[in-house]
Amino acid sequence: MKHHPANKGSKNLIFFWPLICLVAGAALWLFVEARQAAERSALEAQALKDTASLSRAYAAYLGRSLEQMDQITMHVKSDWERWNRRLRLEDLKKDGLFTASTFIAVTVIDRDGRPVTSTAPMLGDADYAKNAYFQFHRSNISTALRIGKPDLKRADSSSVIHFTRRLDTVDDSFDGVVLIAVEPEYFLSFYDGTILGESGLLAVLGDDHVLRAETIGNKHSSGAAIGDLAALQDIGKPRLLSDADAFTDGKVRFVAWQELKSYPLTVMVGLSQQELLAPHEQIWNTYRNVALGGTVFLLIVALVGAIFGVRVARQERQALALRKTYRLATDSANEGFFILDPLQDGDGEIVDWLVADANERGASFYGMQSGELIGMLLSEMYPGPLFQIMLDLFRVACASGVYEDECRVPPESPLKVKWLHRRLVKSETGLAMAIRDISQAKKNEQELLRLANEDALTGLPNRHWLFRFLPLAMQRAHQNGDMLAVLFLDLDEFKNVNDTLGHSAGDKLLQIAAQRVKSVLRPSDRIVRLGGDEFTVIVEQVGHRSAAAHVAERIAQALRAPLELGGRRQSIHASIGISVYPDDGMEAETLLKNADIAMYSAKAAGKGHYRFYEAQLYESLKERLEIEQALRQAIELDRFVLHYQPRVNALSGEICGMEALVRWIDPVRGMIPPLEFIPEAERTGLILPLGALVIDKACAQIAAWKMLGLPTVPVSVNVSARQFNEGDIKGHLLECIARHGIAASDIQIELTESAMMGEQADVADQLAAIRSRGIKLMVDDFGTGYSSLSQLQRLDMDALKVDRAFTAELGKAGEGQVFFKAIVSMAHALGMKVTAEGVENMQQLAILRALDCDEVQGYFISRPMPAAEMAAMLRQQPVFAAAPRLAEIAS
Repeated sequence: MKHHPANKGSKNLIFFWPLICLVAGAALWLFVEARQAAERSALEAQALKDTASLSRAYAAYLGRSLEQMDQITMHVKSDWERWNRRLRLEDLKKDGLFTASTFIAVTVIDRDGRPVTSTAPMLGDADYAKNAYFQFHRSNISTALRIGKPDLKRADSSSVIHFTRRLDTVDDSFDGVVLIAVEPEYFLSFYDGTILGESGLLAVLGDDHVLRAETIGNKHSSGAAIGDLAALQDIGKPRLLSDADAFTDGKVRFVAWQELKSYPLTVMVGLSQQELLAPHEQIWNTYRNVALGGTVFLLIVALVGAIFGVRVARQERQALALRKTYRLATDSANEGFFILDPLQDGDGEIVDWLVADANERGASFYGMQSGELIGMLLSEMYPGPLFQIMLDLFRVACASGVYEDECRVPPESPLKVKWLHRRLVKSETGLAMAIRDISQAKKNEQELLRLANEDALTGLPNRHWLFRFLPLAMQRAHQNGDMLAVLFLDLDEFKNVNDTLGHSAGDKLLQIAAQRVKSVLRPSDRIVRLGGDEFTVIVEQVGHRSAAAHVAERIAQALRAPLELGGRRQSIHASIGISVYPDDGMEAETLLKNADIAMYSAKAAGKGHYRFYEAQLYESLKERLEIEQALRQAIELDRFVLHYQPRVNALSGEICGMEALVRWIDPVRGMIPPLEFIPEAERTGLILPLGALVIDKACAQIAAWKMLGLPTVPVSVNVSARQFNEGDIKGHLLECIARHGIAASDIQIELTESAMMGEQADVADQLAAIRSRGIKLMVDDFGTGYSSLSQLQRLDMDALKVDRAFTAELGKAGEGQVFFKAIVSMAHALGMKVTAEGVENMQQLAILRALDCDEVQGYFISRPMPAAEMAAMLRQQPVFAAAPRLAEIAS
């Protein structure tokens, strides 16, 4: 019997067929599992990106929400102070304000911890003084918004979160707290099930590592969503968190953290791995079913082939069935799939590509059916220059083996989408390409970025945008060898516009100011609104510091143009501080801080000016702030004592009055004389509470001396021009007199001549009102100011205290004695007594007696002394012998 080669080939084929089928089945499963692992890895990588993007969006959204809460508390604070503490939140609520469902209550608490007005019913015995936020604001001058920890004090045991802000009096002392109580859901309104899914997680954590709010899905919780908080404290970059104790529902999540720029909060976003990978698992279950079917099919074919032989027709039918099954699986996918075969020229160079296969989803991106697309050339699909771009892209994919990107689709492309995710994998015969439409995701991402970087009122970039842009601008300046200027603008008297014309007028003023500044800048310059009435201008490609000065001058000139606001013509002025890179700082925050310091210096110079940053400005500002802070704290803690210097009758030697002089007892520096702190108190306005403190102490000391049965005399207290013009001197004097139970004649007021330089009618009325209550008025340091004879006559004062400079001239030359005599004669003619200040020797006293001076005061009589020593002096009168005896001693 002959052996036919064909038969031998068939026998060999039958012999090896089971092994071939097993290898093919194993390869099929390896391919399916490898593809599944690759797709899963890609989905997880994308999930981490999406989670990070959502955390940034959530942080930006929450930052804007907190800015609104910030503005609400600022408005309540402003209205409370502007309406002289007569604000009624109950009426505002009736008018439709504070009606949001998350608002539990808006309350104003006075300095004693008692509720004054609230949008919710108030308990008569409520006391907030022991609350942590109340004690914090009472001890800290900052008016920044404070975000409290969750507080379980509601009747239904649910938690509340307190937003609080300090209230100040006109002299910046503590006046109470604005409190807004909201439900934790306020932090969680960002939740969107279509984006985060049914098991997505949102959480807000303070810098004190305490959770403010958290939720899984739309079921808001308080301490119920996150199980092991310690596992999440230092999570770092976005990652897949699989710790079973991390979340109470035990689910695995992709998580990402994001700190808020302007508030001490960190947000966390978590996306359920199960939900994100569910579509992927469904698709790959289909693939596995196909692979399983294919494996079973191969085993059957192997078994049948081993028994009956291999039939070519049967193989073709089974292969066709397998392709149809694959087609059903790929057509149900969300991605477009393409198989592309290369077309080469005679030199083996790829000159075009043929679409060998495509699913319906992929064909729909081109507006076709898969049957129409299969068989088309790449050059037919992409006419013109686009063909060369696609050809180069496919060459890169062939060279690297795998290529993946996200691209914006150009308008001339035949694709019917705006953004695509592409993945190309090299195969044995060509390329496999998968594309996915990501247009909506990109649109959402761009909108979130816009909202996070734009100021809602002016449309200008905001602080968040600035801190991303400025470092890049500084890097460009460094690379090009240029300078860069940062201009910090603060609108002068903006608070007055808000207080007098309302917040709507203030908003309009900010919009006009933004447009005017923008109109005088170059296209390459940027203006940013930092918040409130503060703006920053970034000027790039600055060749010299004078260029930045020119920009500042243009801005100031543009702002000064009059405008209509609230029915009145207004002018805008701005104080501008300038810092220059690299001279004034190598970091963005340093440049901004130094420009801010320069702005404050410009404002102190008279407002409406600009100034460049200088290193000594920081030290000067720091020193002033330290002194101001120490002085403010000393007033709050009452670190002041009064010393007393007697005024003595020039003839009899009897004490007829005394002057109260304040001393600052500092724990570190010891006793500080008034010349070192009174000017600073005047500049900062702290002279108002300090002056009130001095009056109260003087009245208390007079009452104490009376209780001891001492022979008391009037005590005079110095009142500065700012106290007289801005404070309620009359009201405070009468209140202290009544509270300490002394007579009005026991206290006297010393006013400098500058304190009486206001509107004549107003000054005269105020002085007359004080004098009508029995309080005597004295002109202090007479001769050093601007008083005239007619003014003294009109103001009707009780006494003149002649400045020590004139007393010092007595006995030196005749002119000094003549001038002093003229003052005494003038005062006596107006019915006023005369006190000579700075008497230091016997000769001066003798001359003053001869000139008929009524009283003397100075070191010759006594230095200023503590109250205890002054009490002893009151018991030992007269201080010196009467005039005749003294004259004998002098002779």
